Amino acid sequence: MRRLALVLAVLLGLIVPQLSVAQAMADLNIGASSLTAEGRDRGKPRPMDLRLVLDRAVPYRVFLVDDPVRLIVDMKGIDLTGIRPSGLFGHDLVPAIRWGEFRRGWSRIVVELPAPYRVTRAGQTTRAPEPVLDIALEPVDREDFQPRPSATAALRNLPVPAEIETPEAPPEGLVVALDPGHGGFDPGAEGGGATEANLVLTFALELRAALQARGIGVVMTREDDSFVSLERRTTMARDAGADLFLSLHADALPSGQAAGATIYTWDPKADERAARQLASRHERDDLMWGVDLGGEDDDLATVLMDFARTDTQPRSEVFAKFVTSRMALMGIGLHGRPVQKAAFSVLKSPDIPSVLLELGFISDAVDRANLLDPSWRSRMVTVLADSIVGWARDERARKSVLRR
Repeated sequence: MRRLALVLAVLLGLIVPQLSVAQAMADLNIGASSLTAEGRDRGKPRPMDLRLVLDRAVPYRVFLVDDPVRLIVDMKGIDLTGIRPSGLFGHDLVPAIRWGEFRRGWSRIVVELPAPYRVTRAGQTTRAPEPVLDIALEPVDREDFQPRPSATAALRNLPVPAEIETPEAPPEGLVVALDPGHGGFDPGAEGGGATEANLVLTFALELRAALQARGIGVVMTREDDSFVSLERRTTMARDAGADLFLSLHADALPSGQAAGATIYTWDPKADERAARQLASRHERDDLMWGVDLGGEDDDLATVLMDFARTDTQPRSEVFAKFVTSRMALMGIGLHGRPVQKAAFSVLKSPDIPSVLLELGFISDAVDRANLLDPSWRSRMVTVLADSIVGWARDERARKSVLRR
């Protein structure tokens, strides 16, 4: 009888066997986790981002309390034993960080904040190999600070944790062409000792790893510091049967003229000055290489390509909207006009939806710092991977409707 009561207690969750808790414990990757602040330190509170990299997704909750102002992060099934908060990159940005076991099976992280803040984003990516709990904080005036009404009650009570979302699976057979701009004798734009060619190659390799981890096929137009002509780049994508062509850049414009991520789609009539300047920079070395990009197509070819673009162009524009909306949700800095049109030759392919993404502008100090920051690049990789999966699922649904 006593044995039956014990079994019932376990099934009802009144008793949790010690062995199952120990087996289920997740680990925090302290080396990959970070606390970062945006912009320069001018003595005022800055927006901050706390990224906790785990070896598996866990239930969690996030809230703020007062006296003093603190961020509380509770996570179920994670073991912080033996990990020192001083090992967290950026721990010195705040007055103090403490963590430890909160109650059986739960750990708590307490971050003392230098001023009143609000949580602008708290979400967990759940895909392998390393799920990330990402918490964005923004400073607010004292009158706008909204902590839990009762810090004591909030710290003692444990509501139902956030549900873990099942990550979306990409459509089977999806192939993406990644095109890191420039390379070889063409370093692209330069600033602060960095070159555009190296920055975008580093990012493209990180993005490739993330996409392949999701089961997405990837073809790279270059994998090292080599020069590939514009014509060859699109041919490689077509030969691989790519469903999407994504050209990556981090260009330069005169000081104050551009900052933030910008995504371009094809338009031969685009006449905006900055787009013309960028087109000239992107394509000057193809002219040096001996490829004439200014030739006229014959009339029939022009008509056929224009007809094909009536299908691919809207699909390119839909992908651009997926990217910019996801960037806004993830707090990625955007250009004042995040979606623009340009006559970049790598976007001319009539049969493959194509976009060119300026990750940022190397001529802007903040953008350049972002591109050099592994944490920022990881967030942008997540943006693009999520956008590609969402766009591809939308594409599959669209094609399903057309076949009916």
